[in-house]
Amino acid sequence: MEHATIAAIATAMSPSGISIIRISGPDALQVIDRIYQSPNTKKKLSEQPSHTVHYGLICEDGVLIDEVMVLLMKAPHSYTAEDTVEIDCHGGMLVTRRILETVLKHGAVLAEPGEFTKRAFLNGRIDLSRAEAVMDLIEAENQYAAESALQQLRGSVAEQVQKYRDVLLDEMAFLESALDDPEHFELDGFGEQLSEKVKEVQSQIQQLLDTAENGRVLTEGIRTVILGRPNAGKSSLLNQLSGAERAIVTEIEGTTRDLLEEKVRLGEITFLLTDTAGLRESDNVVEQIGISRAVEASRQADLLLYVVDASQSFVPLDEETEKLFAEKCTVLIRNKTDLKEVVSEAQLQERYPALPLCSISAKDGTGLRNLEQLLKELFFQGKVDLNNQILISNLRQKEALQEAADSLAMVQRSIEDGMPEDFYSVDLMDAYTSLGKIIGASVEDDLVDRIFAKFCMGK
Repeated sequence: MEHATIAAIATAMSPSGISIIRISGPDALQVIDRIYQSPNTKKKLSEQPSHTVHYGLICEDGVLIDEVMVLLMKAPHSYTAEDTVEIDCHGGMLVTRRILETVLKHGAVLAEPGEFTKRAFLNGRIDLSRAEAVMDLIEAENQYAAESALQQLRGSVAEQVQKYRDVLLDEMAFLESALDDPEHFELDGFGEQLSEKVKEVQSQIQQLLDTAENGRVLTEGIRTVILGRPNAGKSSLLNQLSGAERAIVTEIEGTTRDLLEEKVRLGEITFLLTDTAGLRESDNVVEQIGISRAVEASRQADLLLYVVDASQSFVPLDEETEKLFAEKCTVLIRNKTDLKEVVSEAQLQERYPALPLCSISAKDGTGLRNLEQLLKELFFQGKVDLNNQILISNLRQKEALQEAADSLAMVQRSIEDGMPEDFYSVDLMDAYTSLGKIIGASVEDDLVDRIFAKFCMGK
């Protein structure tokens, strides 16, 4: 397959203005020559200059399929670094499929998911971190996630990782030379010098690792759990924030028994909202399970929204649950302000002085704008600065960085313990290899296949 000419539909399979069929490989130009006709001339597209666009017809056995525009990109100046052809046709599903079938009939094979980007990686056009950024950009659900992906696509992560690898490679090269030729290379004091270099790389790697949580939040969203006592208005709040009747709302306590999740975008921030069962003592087995799941979801959350019914006498949650408020970013929401208020803001602030408070009515939407603004301020206050900051948003990259950090810690331990210099080289090489996994310099074929299998068709 690596040497075959591949083809796929690169646009969504739905009625639209245009569709794009992409062809890439050694025979891409020959394939288009077999099915393309110029209206007034007999020109062959394979003889035309690279990066030119041509109007013409796609035909099969003399039968017209569609009028098209064809874009030529000759190797190595294309996305895949191979000869590449893109056919822009009318966006009907039938005509798009017919053109693809014609392309396949005349010498191409159907591309696998992500195979165009995989070829770009294998042909040295992009490194693995850039390849993963392509999919991150496609899947970005807010502007911040898109900007983070674009930074990686421009090579921000690859450049940093390569700097670390260059430092380690220089040290390993000197060490190996000194061990092989001790008459011409002096190792006295090398341990101390190496320790300083390793500390510097360790510090920079840790800075990248520290961004991983922010990167996850940007790409996946803020895991937000709505909790409180039964009938506090948790489900109504979920419905208001999501703009749809996702949760059943009744006056009967304990209506919500299981977790209900909804993805919500507030401005440029994505929240993964989870509505939960009301927290109370219960003899009902099903409700007990729901309550247990609510507490567990709260432990895994990035943000807690604690909803209190302002129209009823306040009854605090159990002590174990309230301990989470100190561990998690928590917002206190005083709900049902459209009814006669029994619980005041002052009362709640006296009990929870450290928690930001917002009064709302989830029934009519009063105060929701203030809540949205509060959530945005909490999220950005000292947590994320996208100005030239490199974010690690990929679990695979995070794990590789951690492996490198662990190996460098072993180097430091060997230096501190006064071990022979040849002990350093083993852990230095492990760190160098782990960093190489991020950019694809040292990565197994099956992992490469697994990474690109997650891509969409035609990319």
